[in-house]
Amino acid sequence: MLRKRLITVLTFNNGTLFRTKIFDPDYRYTHNFVDSWSVDEIVILDITRDGKGNRSKFLDVVRTFAHDCFVPISIGGGVRNLDDVSELMKVGADKVMINTGALERPDLIKEISRAYGAQCTVVSIDAKRNDAGNYEVYSSCGRESTAKSPVDWAREAEAYGAGEILITSIERDGSLQGYDIDLCNQVSNSVSIPVLGLGGAGNWKHFLEGFQKGGLSAVCTQNIYHFTESSITSAKNFLTKNGIEMRL
Repeated sequence: MLRKRLITVLTFNNGTLFRTKIFDPDYRYTHNFVDSWSVDEIVILDITRDGKGNRSKFLDVVRTFAHDCFVPISIGGGVRNLDDVSELMKVGADKVMINTGALERPDLIKEISRAYGAQCTVVSIDAKRNDAGNYEVYSSCGRESTAKSPVDWAREAEAYGAGEILITSIERDGSLQGYDIDLCNQVSNSVSIPVLGLGGAGNWKHFLEGFQKGGLSAVCTQNIYHFTESSITSAKNFLTKNGIEMRL
């Protein structure tokens, strides 16, 4: 059985680390929140609005992390073609995360998977409930409705060659109130590839719920470490004591 993973997500707006809330940059930070952590992987996302930032600043961030960190790094934000993927691989990405680019042109998933392998191809899905109470996928940093269901899109992404799915609850982002377990469960039960969950984690019990009730292969967290001195190691110890096989 594959061990579960604990992943840290860092969001950068024009090269500066930001906390987000409901997908809007909410507070700026200048610290490096990774140095002393025992994370399994790191996800670094460029959330700079199109045309409003300097891409070279974000690439410099990636280079620094790739040099200083010894765990896999997934990079996302603004990926539209294989040239963009190549650029990220050259500065140190181990995996590439695609969202809007895949929705605009699903063949991009296939192209990345064929060129770099399914293990390098992560499709990120941002979702929230619509007026009818059904989950719907949104693109462009949660601003544009797609009319797609997360379950259908996850299955389609897997068929195109995605190696992993990251499912994010827009409504839970920054809430610290726990993952949207229903959303996580629907997506994890719909595909055979690993599903990563993001949005809402505020304590170790939320991680446990993500694994036990959400069916997740990895729990991702972002904002919790802006509010606590607790370490990844203590989180892993808690999960292990509660029957979750972790990478210690």
